[in-house]
Amino acid sequence: MAFADHFGQAKMTIWKARRQGKKVTGGKYWPDKKKRLAEMGSDPLLTRVGKLATREKRTRGGSQITQLITVDVANILINGKYKKTKIKLVQENPANRNFARMNAITKGAIIETDDGTAKVTSRPSRDGIVNAVLIKK
Repeated sequence: MAFADHFGQAKMTIWKARRQGKKVTGGKYWPDKKKRLAEMGSDPLLTRVGKLATREKRTRGGSQITQLITVDVANILINGKYKKTKIKLVQENPANRNFARMNAITKGAIIETDDGTAKVTSRPSRDGIVNAVLIKK
């Protein structure tokens, strides 16, 4: 199933994980049903460094999550106490090496702040906040 993005380009739909691979006996798993709308995923939201911008997203079951689109401050754990600090840039991101160039913040990203280098421990695009632990000053 393909959709067009706002540039008119065909774009493949993202589907949530389904059973893949083979059985222990070597046999193939055949699909027992067609794709359902509830199994359709969405494009990943990459939280970037910039002036604070958020959005509310409805999840399955009616709950809501706050997603950070851009963020400029992080809560850093320094000597057992949290401190709000300005984010300068993303130094490294183990999720994808190109995320550092894009200043995309994900869990595990190494960010440079006014207080030093810190590692992100929260999921900004799910939790709506950036929590980090100070690595070095």
